[in-house]
Amino acid sequence: MTFIGFLQLALFVALLTALTRPLGAYLGRVLDGGATPLDRLLRPLERLIYRSAAIDPAREQSWPEYASALLALSLVTLLFTYALLRLQDVLPLNPSPDALGTPLTPDLAFNTAASFTTNTNWQSYSGEDTMSYLSQMVALSLHNFLSAAAGIAVAAALVRGITRDRSRGIGNFWVDVVRITLYLLLPLSLPYALFLVSQGTIQSFGEYVTAAPLEGHGAAATQLIPRGPMASQVAIKMLGTNGGGFTGANAAFPFENPSPLTNFVQMLSIFAISSGLIHYFGCTARARAHAWTLWAVCLVLFLAGATALWWAEAAGNPQFHALGVDPADGNLEGKEVRFGVFSSALFATLTTDASCGAVNAMHDSLTPLGGLVALFNIQAGGVIFGGVGVGLYGLLLFVILAIFIAGLMVGRTPEYLGKKIEAFDVKMATLAILVTAFGILGFSGWAAASTWGTSQLGNAGPHGLTEILYAFSSAVGNNGSAFAGLRTSTPWWNLTLGLAMLFGRFFVIVPVLALAGSLAGKKRVPSGAGTFPTAGLTFGILLAGVIIIVGALTFVPALVLGPAEEHFLMHAGRQF
Repeated sequence: MTFIGFLQLALFVALLTALTRPLGAYLGRVLDGGATPLDRLLRPLERLIYRSAAIDPAREQSWPEYASALLALSLVTLLFTYALLRLQDVLPLNPSPDALGTPLTPDLAFNTAASFTTNTNWQSYSGEDTMSYLSQMVALSLHNFLSAAAGIAVAAALVRGITRDRSRGIGNFWVDVVRITLYLLLPLSLPYALFLVSQGTIQSFGEYVTAAPLEGHGAAATQLIPRGPMASQVAIKMLGTNGGGFTGANAAFPFENPSPLTNFVQMLSIFAISSGLIHYFGCTARARAHAWTLWAVCLVLFLAGATALWWAEAAGNPQFHALGVDPADGNLEGKEVRFGVFSSALFATLTTDASCGAVNAMHDSLTPLGGLVALFNIQAGGVIFGGVGVGLYGLLLFVILAIFIAGLMVGRTPEYLGKKIEAFDVKMATLAILVTAFGILGFSGWAAASTWGTSQLGNAGPHGLTEILYAFSSAVGNNGSAFAGLRTSTPWWNLTLGLAMLFGRFFVIVPVLALAGSLAGKKRVPSGAGTFPTAGLTFGILLAGVIIIVGALTFVPALVLGPAEEHFLMHAGRQF
């Protein structure tokens, strides 16, 4: 752990803090229909979309209507993506017909369609070996925008439910998606992609290049170098916390992430919108002190995870040290030397905190404790800033649970920002939180007890269990990163992971929208003497404790059998 690393971490936190307020203010204008600097350019296009799709922007939707619209869009885009992936061999923009000419198998096409529809972007394939340019740009990038916009829309609906007074509506899903895409995601992605191109990220429709390496001779020594429209996909995969790489190596591939500068900017963009959404919530709810408390809780949990993962990787593997590897180098297995231990550890923390899934190092090669931190970040519910939209509404679920616990402590009906928290609200919040635990442990137990699950493991013992646990944590948590030693491109794995992604996305969103509808219909009441304060150190400690304890009580037994056991066995000289 070096001074330069701490300096980079301080710079990251400083820039994230500086971006939070202006992004939050701009998000308020986008989500609440306010004026933006882009109105003159984009208002005509926005109105044209409404007219073409027969959308009434003034019409509010109840929570069942809002949920139905979201599910309808998700179903249609899932089927569209499935069809395109099955037919890519007869469609244009195929850069290397010999390598990419075959359609995806039905199970892999379903897995990929479910993955990108749910903002998971799990990939049981290497993009450069499997996808045509058309599939990458149309099928997958389409979801990078729409799934991110849907997540932000759900967060905005919950914020409206909390802040409105006796309202039947929580917004209009179609309007929210259009405005988020037009005024937020597209305007940010375009200059971001141009910046990446200026730094060396590839953006091309040219065919793959066959090159001879510096060493070796003959046809067997040639190498096929992929090209393609990478910069445009990298920009939205980071901003939208999608994470799906154009190539199998993702952000470790030099054409996607060519330099330390692009690496730092990509890391910053993972948290940017999610951080701004917390400020947007504080402004809309007129509870900025409360919002900054939420932001501080996320920051503390993030710093704790980043420091722990960095320490574990900097400590390295004692078995490598016994072979003569310098302990000062830390654990460089599976990492890009140009990024080193710190940037790899920070990236791994960010991508698992934010349900992003992009990686610049291979998580399967993390030390056992490093892998444990990454795994727990996902299992905590993706609320440590979290994915775009997903992080905010997940965090608010834990806030409501914390308020309920505080109400039990003082013997009063819990209140949150002037709304009474009643039995239905607690049930919806609890249901949404428990869905993640049930899905991860249920699917992992099924795979660990089945031949189809264990036969594809890359490692035995506790590391093999961690591979299974990480796969379904990533799927249900809609993260998308993986312990790559597990071979998941089989029918059983593709189907179960696809179902886990759909389960983790929509069985959380529907209770969240039901909670939004319930809160929107309630009358706001002024805070009284017995109202538990939701700003400051006391509430911050309570909220952080609830997040950690819920995760610990649920997943610690599995974590002990997996990465924790592997850590002690590693120091005892065991290998798997």
